[in-house]
Amino acid sequence: MKIHVIGLGINEQAQLPKEAQDVLAKLTESDKLVGSERQLSMVKAYGTKAQTHVLPKLNDLKHHMDEWASLGVERVAILASGDPLYYGIGAWVHRSFADQEVRFYPNVSSIQAACHRLGISLQNAQVFSVHGRPLASIRTQLHPSKTLLLLTDKTNNPQAIAKECIEMGLGLSELFVCERLGYEHERVTRYTANSLAHVEETFDPLNVVIVNTSAQSGRLPSTPGFKDGLFITDKGDGQGMITKREVRLAVLSYLGVEAKEVVWDIGAGCGGVSVELAYWNPETEVYAIEHHETRLTCLEANREHFGVVKNLHVVHGRAPEAFANLPAPKRVFIGGSDGEMSELLDRVWQRLPLGGVLLVNAVTDATTMEAMAFLAKRDAAQDAYDESSTIQIYRSERLAGKRIRRPHLPVSLWRFEKCLPGERS
Repeated sequence: MKIHVIGLGINEQAQLPKEAQDVLAKLTESDKLVGSERQLSMVKAYGTKAQTHVLPKLNDLKHHMDEWASLGVERVAILASGDPLYYGIGAWVHRSFADQEVRFYPNVSSIQAACHRLGISLQNAQVFSVHGRPLASIRTQLHPSKTLLLLTDKTNNPQAIAKECIEMGLGLSELFVCERLGYEHERVTRYTANSLAHVEETFDPLNVVIVNTSAQSGRLPSTPGFKDGLFITDKGDGQGMITKREVRLAVLSYLGVEAKEVVWDIGAGCGGVSVELAYWNPETEVYAIEHHETRLTCLEANREHFGVVKNLHVVHGRAPEAFANLPAPKRVFIGGSDGEMSELLDRVWQRLPLGGVLLVNAVTDATTMEAMAFLAKRDAAQDAYDESSTIQIYRSERLAGKRIRRPHLPVSLWRFEKCLPGERS
């Protein structure tokens, strides 16, 4: 079965390239044309003999198309708004029908059109979708002096986006609401975040929002190493069960996370490490395991606070039982063990693939001894490349009018990278 995915562009009546027009013209009574009611009306002028079907949910569409293929249907054309391979249905089709012959026909997207209305070079902006996604996820993008092109929906509308800008300390940001692009009564309106947040008008649901963030100092920094005080913790902001900034930066470096990897943070506490891992690695799936109720509450709050709601998954439970059904990790950080360190190390090591990394945080003598015992096992098996370091933090503060440097407990980090037994000579 041949599958044609046709981009309709943004105009009220589709403006199709000749190749796409030819596809519609060649469809027969036994072929299928799929699209929303609006999309099907957009191509009426081109004429087609195919049977039309209103686009169902994607799971149902997959079922229908598999059934059509079994019945010998030769061609299916799927209509897509804008450009099908740019935040459109095209990626789903390519993924779901990899064994079929699929052809895509590009067209102008609403993002491209919005850029042209305002003279914005697309390569100098960042596209982000909050369509059907948690609005808090935009917080990872709201930094000073950036241009963001946002795909919206009825809930994540222009006013909600403006309020997020204000929440992140960027109330002077410039926002353009681009409505009904390519349609009659198209409109592009400029606001500041501070003014748009109080607009009572309902915008057309067909809109794109362009944000030029202000040069104000945002609430979150643009580089790794969040200040401890930014975190919500169990003993006052930045003072509770959280890995301190200097150690956290070393943890990020030692783990060396790559895109699309799975990372476990065992004994995540209030989420210092897992939040930064998820924040700076948006394509990585981070699983934060914690059982202490108060810390879990803080962890959930920090997940929302920093906007890492898409790729930080909070796991309520005690390790090792809590990670029994989790996806296998490529990197694991153990920040706390509640006295179960020895078993945790062995169980995690079994789950790691070759090249996987286990990083252990040790503060107490007992944890240090267990890390050293685990190192002895790895030395005997010669199945790990290891390194370790100890970090001693001194922070300045005033005492009786004098500046002093108060030491914190030293923290040792033990890193193990898994290799074949006997490989490390």
